[in-house]
Amino acid sequence: MTYLDALIFSVVEGISEFLPISSTGHLILTAKLLDLPQTEFMKSFEIVIQLGAILSVLVLYWRSFLIRGEELKRVLCAFVPTAVVGFVLYKLIKKHLMADFNIVLWALFIGGILMILFEKSRKGQPDSGKSGITSISYKKAFCIGLIQALAVIPGVSRSAATIIGGLMLGVERRTIIEFSFLLAVPTMAAATALDLVKSGGGFTADQAGVLMVGFAGSFVFALMSIKWLLGFIKNHSFIGFGFYRIFVAWALWVVLAFSQSPTS
Repeated sequence: MTYLDALIFSVVEGISEFLPISSTGHLILTAKLLDLPQTEFMKSFEIVIQLGAILSVLVLYWRSFLIRGEELKRVLCAFVPTAVVGFVLYKLIKKHLMADFNIVLWALFIGGILMILFEKSRKGQPDSGKSGITSISYKKAFCIGLIQALAVIPGVSRSAATIIGGLMLGVERRTIIEFSFLLAVPTMAAATALDLVKSGGGFTADQAGVLMVGFAGSFVFALMSIKWLLGFIKNHSFIGFGFYRIFVAWALWVVLAFSQSPTS
């Protein structure tokens, strides 16, 4: 992987991490389009650069972690089920799910359809009226964590799972989006730490430099993505993201079909 590849990946990670379109899925697809093999370093890179996105959340929401204890308790409550699933299924996720290109495409496609149908079914329905992270009960927080665990399947999207799950449970739209941002911190930090422990952190100096480029780029673009999404949801639903997911899956199926077809 070159430094230019790392920069491209950081842009993809930073923009897609907090949007309901699956950052992991987009990173895997980017690697496919750049013809980069899914080596152990590549798989680790796709996880580790999420630290840059984590830092962007900490910069914007540090009060929720250092001062607002009630918000932090709800985040940790939601994190528990995801942590258990991620730890138990680590080998399956790393060796099989993240290596299967078709799983990503099907998850993007089906997730897009479900997102459109869900938003259509809610059209005209007002939010619960209760806003703020503390309006989420511990029971709802735990259920949101269970739903987030579905995102161990690459292409599902952690943010999509938590946001849609929260809306289904009656959480106000901006509140569940901000809760999704906060929940990303322990979830992504744990995934990164587990991967570093399992891989032994055996990176060369050149690979460490590539990781730093990915880290810095993802931090900058994640900041921009978070601020854009908070403005976007004021007047828009997630239907556009659903159509985007379907289009990306379809386009890549076409590309894959042509690349595998015999030359004349």
